[in-house]
Amino acid sequence: MLFIIITLLSIYLLSGNWSGIRRAQGTRKLSNLGQEAQLEAGQSLQIGIGVQIPGFWPIPYMMIRDQLIRLNGEETIFEGSLVPDWKRKGELLYSTPPLRRGYYKFGATECLTEDIFGFFQHKGRLDLTQSLTVYPQTVVIREWAQFHQMLKGMQHHSTTTRAHRETTQINGVREYIYGDRLSRIHWNATAKTGTWKSKEFERESLPKTIILLDRTARAYGEVAEFELAVSVAASLFRYGASRDLALGLLSIGKESTFFEAKQSQNHHKHILKHLVGVEADGYRSLNQILKEHTRELPAGCFFVIISPQKGAVMMQVLTYLEHLQMNPCHIWVHDRSPQASKPLGAQQDKQEDWIKAIRSQGYMGYEVNQLTDLPNLLGGAKRYA
Repeated sequence: MLFIIITLLSIYLLSGNWSGIRRAQGTRKLSNLGQEAQLEAGQSLQIGIGVQIPGFWPIPYMMIRDQLIRLNGEETIFEGSLVPDWKRKGELLYSTPPLRRGYYKFGATECLTEDIFGFFQHKGRLDLTQSLTVYPQTVVIREWAQFHQMLKGMQHHSTTTRAHRETTQINGVREYIYGDRLSRIHWNATAKTGTWKSKEFERESLPKTIILLDRTARAYGEVAEFELAVSVAASLFRYGASRDLALGLLSIGKESTFFEAKQSQNHHKHILKHLVGVEADGYRSLNQILKEHTRELPAGCFFVIISPQKGAVMMQVLTYLEHLQMNPCHIWVHDRSPQASKPLGAQQDKQEDWIKAIRSQGYMGYEVNQLTDLPNLLGGAKRYA
């Protein structure tokens, strides 16, 4: 009897090598995402891993270890267990913490199981590599009051920027919108298609806007400050795309990147993809950056600087831009947490002093410490004396 028991146990333990765990197959599903797997920073992702194990060896449970790797090398491990059903199938569901902006990829998924005595461990690997893009967090900006007022003063005295004047040059054909005049109807296109079509005219060109994203490493005290700066830039480009504004980007870190100001949707998508992977790795001053790119900047453009820097250095930059016949604007991003020990009143006064100093010189300026405050600031809900 003892010989038979030991023989059966030995056969059971040795047969674990043919348990099928090494030939396991699986799939990974990402919830609420399409084929491109895109989401914004700060959102969590629900992931489901389904496993199918071939063979007949009894598997009491299975451990699954999944890894999510960020482009900069950060690695997050997720572990969980499941009990296969009688068809030797199982599914593990887990949620990630709020993800940072950046490019991610899923590494190899490991499957582990043991015999009922815990003597031997058997491993398998699932090749479920998949890429994931986490875009910067953005907010919807309904109106940029001072920006539109500036454009009215420059060349729009009788119209608003939202519906800037059209030329007499026909740019194409569009669908008929209720209220279009008879003179706008494109009769040939209407006759060919059988549906009402209207003429699309080219619009007057607006002054170009360049956004400078300060990526100087020593300027940012915390990672959250730089993430706020990137989110502000992404929100402005989202606003520009919704208003057909010609926006460009000057992004300087270890490498120099300049996008000319254009109005196409593809242009805005390329800029947004660039903002996904940027890091605060620059070391040069803003004055050096502007002097190197002076020839690329269009004359008379609206120049927006997103930076946590202030004081004499930033005032020199604003003065230099004005000397180049540009309209400078400083969006001052900063985090209040390092100054939390100071009295709130004194802290607020110190913040508004810099904005007052900018506006006393005739420049536009805003201080942003939370992304949710940006629509109200640009919309004119909060004003500085």
